[in-house]
Amino acid sequence: MPYTNEEGGLLNNFAREPKVYEAEPLTEGQKRTYILLGIVATALVAGLILVAFFVSKSS
Repeated sequence: MPYTNEEGGLLNNFAREPKVYEAEPLTEGQKRTYILLGIVATALVAGLILVAFFVSKSS
């Protein structure tokens, strides 16, 4: 464990830093998948809002 001594004899114990790496760029297939999932999620939310609107109107 890496310890450091400060003034007055205090010891500080610092956590080990994780290894840093760069993310890989998305492939074309991954981009298409994310776009498709975004469209499906948007349609689902829009559908839920419409259902809530029509249910509140009928009451």
